[in-house]
Amino acid sequence: MQEFIQFPQIDRIIFSIGPIALRWYGLMYMLGFIGAMMLGNARADKPGSGWTRDQVSDLLFYGFLGVIIGGRVGYVLFYHFDYFLDDPLYLLKIWEGGMSFHGGLIGVITALFIFARKSHKKILQLGDFVAPLVPLGLGFGRIGNFINGELWGRTTDVPWAMIFPNGGPLARHPSQLYQAALEGFCLFLVLYLFSKKPRPLGMVSGVFLFGYGVCRFIIEFFREPDAHLGLLTLNLSMGQLLTIPMLLIGGWLIFRGYKKPITTEVKS
Repeated sequence: MQEFIQFPQIDRIIFSIGPIALRWYGLMYMLGFIGAMMLGNARADKPGSGWTRDQVSDLLFYGFLGVIIGGRVGYVLFYHFDYFLDDPLYLLKIWEGGMSFHGGLIGVITALFIFARKSHKKILQLGDFVAPLVPLGLGFGRIGNFINGELWGRTTDVPWAMIFPNGGPLARHPSQLYQAALEGFCLFLVLYLFSKKPRPLGMVSGVFLFGYGVCRFIIEFFREPDAHLGLLTLNLSMGQLLTIPMLLIGGWLIFRGYKKPITTEVKS
């Protein structure tokens, strides 16, 4: 009989002092934010970047609010709208868990529009600057999902399959680690290298949207669909359906970029 990997027993709380506790998931978000801040400051420090460190701090603050608000609203609307209809206050119960990447992305884009008006910058200019910073947070966030033993994958018998405490007795894909590797660190490397040279306005944003869409669409074949939704149109998951607009918009921005002159803005 094949032996599978047992999920390690990891306490979600690293340490606590009275009512204050540091959780692994919070630490992962903090590491992603610190990494984005460091890279953003390094990009701003380049001669002729058109950015200051204060602007980077403000941009990340707006983006953080967009992630939290949009992520929660998106999760409720996309995945648990029935809960919202029964109890509208469910939208505010963040402590019960539940965040959506696609909702967070909409929140970030909304925050970028607001920041663009404030800073007198073009929305695509902001998108090109912030796009290489985002995968860091995604990668660390998925590691947090793995440590929490949540959002596991579909059942499988591959040698690295894992039995999760809340995933039943069957072994599953550790799809959180797949996402951390592809959506996080691989996509970060691609965007970091791509943005090192001047690119047409909007092209870095397009590579992020298209690249994330491809990674997420593929990984969803290994990730367990939401139990209350299952597979939807064309046997695709909700996550896959929500990536289709990203693929279309990202592909259009890349196509559009090849017809535009290269910007002179210094990247990383």
